[in-house]
Amino acid sequence: MKYYLINLSALLFTILLFFSCKEEVKTETKKPNIVFVFADDLTYTAIHALGNSEIKTPHLDKLVKQGTTFTHTYNMGAWNGAVCAASRAMIISGRSVWDVNNFRQGWKKNKDYDKTWGKLMESAGYETYMTGKWHVDAPADSVFQNVVHIRPGMPRDSWSDEGTIPYINKMIADGKSKEEIRALGYNRPLHKNDTLWTPTNKDFGGFWQGGKHWSEVVKDDALNFIDQTKKSDNPFFMYLAFNAPHDPRQAPQEYLDLYNIDDISVPESFLPMYPYKDSIGNGPWLRDEALAPFPRTEFAVKTHTKEYYALISHLDAQIGGIIEGLKTTGKMDNTYIIFTSDHGLAMGRHGLLGKQTQFDHSIRPPFIIVGPEVPADKKINADIYLQDAMATSLEIAGVEKPPYVFFNSVLDLVDGSRSESHYDAIYNGYMHYQRMIRKDGYKLIVYPKIKKILLFDMDKDPKEMHNIADLPENKVKVEQLFKALLAKQKELNDTLDITFVYDAFQNQ
Repeated sequence: MKYYLINLSALLFTILLFFSCKEEVKTETKKPNIVFVFADDLTYTAIHALGNSEIKTPHLDKLVKQGTTFTHTYNMGAWNGAVCAASRAMIISGRSVWDVNNFRQGWKKNKDYDKTWGKLMESAGYETYMTGKWHVDAPADSVFQNVVHIRPGMPRDSWSDEGTIPYINKMIADGKSKEEIRALGYNRPLHKNDTLWTPTNKDFGGFWQGGKHWSEVVKDDALNFIDQTKKSDNPFFMYLAFNAPHDPRQAPQEYLDLYNIDDISVPESFLPMYPYKDSIGNGPWLRDEALAPFPRTEFAVKTHTKEYYALISHLDAQIGGIIEGLKTTGKMDNTYIIFTSDHGLAMGRHGLLGKQTQFDHSIRPPFIIVGPEVPADKKINADIYLQDAMATSLEIAGVEKPPYVFFNSVLDLVDGSRSESHYDAIYNGYMHYQRMIRKDGYKLIVYPKIKKILLFDMDKDPKEMHNIADLPENKVKVEQLFKALLAKQKELNDTLDITFVYDAFQNQ
């Protein structure tokens, strides 16, 4: 009898061990969920927890505290004024800026969708979802399985389907007054009583088009899909792309009321006019720059900043709602959240408003990752590209990175197994107007149209206010960086000839 009891005990132990191991294997092999949250025009200084005491972003602040932040994240450039289009094409394809400009021609011919981010995640068993801003040549529903609202590059004002500058030029030709043009949201405000355009007036369309603010629509869409995931064991990949805080900077009144214009500071690098604006493609004809009067005034910059902050705080509230929804799934312990933006924004710095320059305020967004085993409240200074989000998600999903993907996963930087950047230098190119390289603590900017070279010591002068290219002691540094920039152009298939600029610089 004792013999049978011993064997029965052994059998029960074996059964329990079998099911325990089976459950352990099941837990270990379950793929993590990935939620990618993408803002538009959000510069790296626009989050309270990252050093901006004026702005209110409680939910993004929580992400900063809960996860790891990359403090030096960059976009690689653009072939047109809509920098976001190039940025998004890169992140969807994994290709560098000039290669994707050629590659996207295949999308226009209904080719190569299988090489996109969404399809790569789908191949790994993920249920994929997208809502919000798209602005990519490939149809969204050819990249993602579930697509809800597909928004254009920017919320269109109700008065224009033709593009801003052509429409304004037509109004000028038709004899419309400056006041009528300013009522559309451009060249404003001229003074404190200039209220021809207001952020809360829904008659202007924009974010209010359709009745509900577009940021709220993205949140509601996301919550609907999150609710569906509760019934499924499949891992999910969500691409949630907000148009905010892109202009028109429209937010509900309660968010505008969070900010008193008298408490908003003027940027230290504020200028009434950037001296090279026309030669680098940032003149009054560029839509971003047409939003405020020339020359810039402190009041105009503070007004736009208030509206920018309000739109960001409203965006922050929607992100908070999405995170709360994710918590209800019971899957947050196995979910990664990656937050970034497609580039930065000047907002009055250097006399500029847009993102079409090489200054950090325009090319540098925040980048935050939260998830299993991601260190909390950690800051990493290693240079990355925002498009590294794609390669990072592929590694999380267990997808081998295809050879055509230029960008790199940041997980080895997150876990500390690597301390140095994957890139020997950061490159940026804007159309045929500008080229830049950031390397060894310095930034070199080239303006080919006027044969101009700028050099900044980014450690001593992070706000890029003191050009030191012309100092004799920096001659060798300029030469080194210019050669590095030429090498980077070759590596990235950038065919713009800038060698004559250095020749002219030497002969000064």
